[in-house]
Amino acid sequence: MILEATKPDSDAALDREFNPWLAAEARFNEAALLLGLDDGLQKVLRSPALEMTVHIPVQLDDGRLEVFTGYRVQHSLARGPAKGGIRFAPDVTLDEVKALASWMTWKCAVVNIPFGGGKGGVICDPAILSQNELERITRRYTAELIDIIGPERDVPAPDMNTNEQTMAWIMDTYSMHKRTTVTAVVTGKPLNLGGSRGRVEATGRGCLFVTLQALRKFRMDPAQTKVVVQGFGNVGGKAAKLMHKAGMKVISIIEWDGALYNSNGIDPEALMKYKQATGTVVGYPEAEAIDKHEAMFLECDVLVPAAKENVIHSGNAARIKAKILCEGANGPTTAVADKILEEKGIFVIPDILANAGGVTVSYFEWVQDRQGFFWNEQLVNGRLEEIMVNSFKDVVDYGERHKVHNRAAAYMLALDRVAFAIKLRGIYA
Repeated sequence: MILEATKPDSDAALDREFNPWLAAEARFNEAALLLGLDDGLQKVLRSPALEMTVHIPVQLDDGRLEVFTGYRVQHSLARGPAKGGIRFAPDVTLDEVKALASWMTWKCAVVNIPFGGGKGGVICDPAILSQNELERITRRYTAELIDIIGPERDVPAPDMNTNEQTMAWIMDTYSMHKRTTVTAVVTGKPLNLGGSRGRVEATGRGCLFVTLQALRKFRMDPAQTKVVVQGFGNVGGKAAKLMHKAGMKVISIIEWDGALYNSNGIDPEALMKYKQATGTVVGYPEAEAIDKHEAMFLECDVLVPAAKENVIHSGNAARIKAKILCEGANGPTTAVADKILEEKGIFVIPDILANAGGVTVSYFEWVQDRQGFFWNEQLVNGRLEEIMVNSFKDVVDYGERHKVHNRAAAYMLALDRVAFAIKLRGIYA
């Protein structure tokens, strides 16, 4: 969802600003320049290690044969196996997958877990496909990738329009080819197939932990903190629920079909039950309806964009009235908008830190699968909090030491860690 607002002057400028690969490259270039990385290392860090395009023939339920296009990109393997989700959507592009794979490299490095970045996608519309058709697409896609994925090579996970059932199909298909059950080939699986406790809420819980750290930094009382959450799915919905439980007032929730406002706070758990019963947030009786295009510009302490990319851009960034921006989604702010937010003095918790709770607990799941020993939820959440709190401090300290804003600090820290690993390993020739 891209909120309507004044857009940049030309369509070409808009296309450049909203292109995810160009946005990732702009952030990379800024961090590389600030770090003083030499040209050779920049070339290595900038280039994906592997890009694969596959064409997936699938027989549909009505007997027709259709061919779907899928991608898998491994951006870096310097610190460990590639890690990243698989999305099913009609607008998936290779540029988008490349950008998301590079973001995963930096995200894993920021929270200092031993993975590189990967990402995958299939161009399809799940809304018009049956469960059987989705299963056939998933299994054939997995079979096409069989030589490049695996617990030691590339570990997929759920993403947009994929879920634990999708991961179960991938795990089963991979296991059938390997002739043994391999639970560690994917994360985000059902608990009964080697999934981890705490995984469902992990990204939202990570957002809570870093937001609490930001509130402590500015000596803000959670009970006096007003929060606006854009997106009420797995990330935004869980973050809203957990922030509400931590005492914050969630004054507005924005969804694709409408937005709600209550100055005294909305109970996200009650709203979730309403949405499950009705299929929408529209009409919720405990809050008033407001314009979904304007709700993001409400005066608040914390804004959590947890929907899609590019919702904060050069045409609307000046209207943001939050003190803290906690990026629950991947790439919700364009590179051009970064400067505007910096000039406004908004404290940004960048996506590669803020939403890293999901990949962190995916790491825990991978570790548990490989050990064959599973942790209780209290242990999972405790270890997640430790990593998110330490990573927040690492980024903020790095930024203060180098006198740069948080996003530049996060990218510099990540590039530094990956570059260090490459230097230690050397270049095999």
